Amino acid sequence: MTMPKLSVGIVGLPNVGKSTLFNALTKRSAETANYPFCTIDPTVGVVIVPDPRLNQLSEFSHSKKTVPAVVEFVDIAGLVKGASEGEGLGNKFLANIRETDAIAEVVRIFDGSDIIHVDGKIDPLSDVMTINLELVITDIQTVTKRIDSIAKDVQRGDKILAKEHATLIKVFSVLERGLMASKTDLDEEEVRIVKMANLLTIKPILYILNKMAGGKNLDEMKDERYQKLISYFEENGDQYVVVDAKIQEELSEFEGEEKATFAKELGVTEDGVSDLIVASYKLLGLMTYFTTGEDETRAWTIKAGSTAPVAGMAIHTDFNDKFIRAEVINWKELIEAGSYGTAREKGLIRTEGKEYIVKEGDVIEFKI
Repeated sequence: MTMPKLSVGIVGLPNVGKSTLFNALTKRSAETANYPFCTIDPTVGVVIVPDPRLNQLSEFSHSKKTVPAVVEFVDIAGLVKGASEGEGLGNKFLANIRETDAIAEVVRIFDGSDIIHVDGKIDPLSDVMTINLELVITDIQTVTKRIDSIAKDVQRGDKILAKEHATLIKVFSVLERGLMASKTDLDEEEVRIVKMANLLTIKPILYILNKMAGGKNLDEMKDERYQKLISYFEENGDQYVVVDAKIQEELSEFEGEEKATFAKELGVTEDGVSDLIVASYKLLGLMTYFTTGEDETRAWTIKAGSTAPVAGMAIHTDFNDKFIRAEVINWKELIEAGSYGTAREKGLIRTEGKEYIVKEGDVIEFKI
């Protein structure tokens, strides 16, 4: 069985609520027995992706077992200014980010608390710039080192390395301006070259804006500092979610009706952590299809844009090698039909071949 083993690294300055957020997330952890790839590590959480469709399908099929999609989060040590020069836990911090596929950057947007900010002031945009600059400086060091190491071979006429050299020079010119490598205009081959360099600033970033119940929250105050932050995200096309990590950590101790009652008492109307998990899943370029039956209903994780045979590999490699066809129906259409038999009679179940691109929410039965 193969699943994309992709992870999101949670990063941030000290005292921004990073560990609190990680604790809230790990309360939603999946049982590791179902996920053999999972490393048992206190800083790694394999977290269930909230998906109401899965439960509806499970009820529809009266399934004995329901298996959700998951996403892996890694709690990374707090960053300090100068991390790229080895300050604090700089080297460990940067090495840990390098091992992840995307970055969740926690930014504090609450003021007036006894939790001291590392810079002595609350300025979320400044925090974002501090972290991102450290990532940029690290990438400049990586790119410069690689450019220097292949320079002689390029002079000798190595065409493959010449292409890499030209691409890295292009990326360097962007990094030099203090911008992320992801802002470089690259063609398909150049993207592949840059990915091999494993740069930090090529990774997709989701910003987590952490507020605090009872605190002076910049978003609620319509504070200028918050407006500057949001303007920066909008200008750069950055994604963000707003979370109250402490409240979500407290709520994670409860289930069902008790949780709903407690949330109501606290005046919590939104589940920021669920939004964060779903946004992270999409940030990694992942999507979900389903299989459903009496034995089991399962959400399968694949890379968006996968063909049916590649999607089938999430279940078993044979589904790619021996693929004949796939019977496909949208999850909602199946439930509305009331049964597989009715769906078939109505012509809602389609037969798709090897070229079919799987869509979000497809229910698939593979024929091999």
